[in-house]
Amino acid sequence: MTVRTRFAPSPTGYLHVGGARTALFSWLHARKHGGQFVLRIEDTDLERSTAESVNAILEGMSWLGLEYNEGPFCQTHRFDRYNEVIDQLLEKGLAYRCDCSRERLEKLREEQMARKEKPRYDGFCRHREIDPGHPHVVRFHNPDEGAVEFDDLVRGRISVANTELDDLIIRRSDGTPTYNLTVVVDDADMNITQVIRGDDHINNTPRQINLLNALGLKVPEYAHLPMILGDDGARLSKRHGAVSVMQYMEEGFLPEALLNYLVRLGWSHGDQEIFSLDEMVELFDLAEVNRAPSAFNTEKLLWINQHYLKSDDPKRIARLLSPHLGKLDIDPTEGPDLVQVVEAQRERASTLVELARISAFYYRDFDTFEPKAAKKALKEAALEPLALVRARLAELSEWNREDIHEVIDSAVKTLEVGFGKVAMPVRVAVTGGAPSPDLDLTMEMIGQAACLRRIDKAIDYIQKLS
Repeated sequence: MTVRTRFAPSPTGYLHVGGARTALFSWLHARKHGGQFVLRIEDTDLERSTAESVNAILEGMSWLGLEYNEGPFCQTHRFDRYNEVIDQLLEKGLAYRCDCSRERLEKLREEQMARKEKPRYDGFCRHREIDPGHPHVVRFHNPDEGAVEFDDLVRGRISVANTELDDLIIRRSDGTPTYNLTVVVDDADMNITQVIRGDDHINNTPRQINLLNALGLKVPEYAHLPMILGDDGARLSKRHGAVSVMQYMEEGFLPEALLNYLVRLGWSHGDQEIFSLDEMVELFDLAEVNRAPSAFNTEKLLWINQHYLKSDDPKRIARLLSPHLGKLDIDPTEGPDLVQVVEAQRERASTLVELARISAFYYRDFDTFEPKAAKKALKEAALEPLALVRARLAELSEWNREDIHEVIDSAVKTLEVGFGKVAMPVRVAVTGGAPSPDLDLTMEMIGQAACLRRIDKAIDYIQKLS
């Protein structure tokens, strides 16, 4: 049988980190086994589902490169199919109408809790005749005896007594089907062979298996992934920082870095940290997914992102960096070649946002010098070196790093001081104190006019302090 997995998010917000990991694991399992990956939008929560959220999910999947073979399918387009299945269950006596009031259900719950019993519906309406035209919900007639047992591909053997389950609602009073019914019908109709999802769904699985059995449908294999925790051990949430996939894009992360990090949240292959997508497909195995929760470590993600910034094609990094410079009101065509800037600066940054920030000085003058750098380098003793270098730089007819280096070196010899006594104030003068590569290369890229202008600014800055 062809392996078929699915990712089935609810469009009630952005594509979050946990959802992205579920999508990745489902995608990897399908790709590894030559199977199909299906995208399904579970939008039956009409009050909370939005078109904007659907677009955010599709945008996140596209950015990550998790292409799907089929879909996206929206559950709201399949209501006729769900109602057909619910009517079949009613006809077979496997479901029933229930008109219990909210007051009765609340009183039942209070009484059960007072007796320290697990709150569950008591089946009051199982054998009552209720007018279909009267307001009601439809409940599934859950088996009273036995247990639901299944072999979870991550957690192993799981057994749940049917007495722990109640008669869940499968159609609301407004006529809309509920999650547990729709997911069962969809997984069956779409021939899903492995359901890979977060372990927050594990309580739904026995109910869904009972529904599948009642309908005479094949039960897929289940794999419940451990939750993702923040650095503090609490469940990952907004307060831990970026949790939206597209927010990571906005903050300058590369999609391959996020995928590489996510695959290691709950799965490992020896001590290997860096995986290409092809390696992930080849090596990934659901049986090796850890049962314990995984802790999200932003510092580790930054380290992986920096690895890809340093190792990827500089032309691609330049294309990705360009819009981040645009957000700083910088036109990268008005300055040095962007690929050259990437090659000079990328080892000094962990994200594209940081790379843009520390590279801004190549394209525009800065308003102020970095305070610590200025305090250390722009002192009265720096006036003479700066003036001498400025005068000799102005005489250059050719602007290249070799001649620039010669100017600085000759100033060191003329003044009979250490190289740093000249180079440090010049570097701070032309960069403002931003991280930069070799001084002569940096100045070549900045350009002659801008270097002279900035050295003048540094001299003026020192004179005003004196």
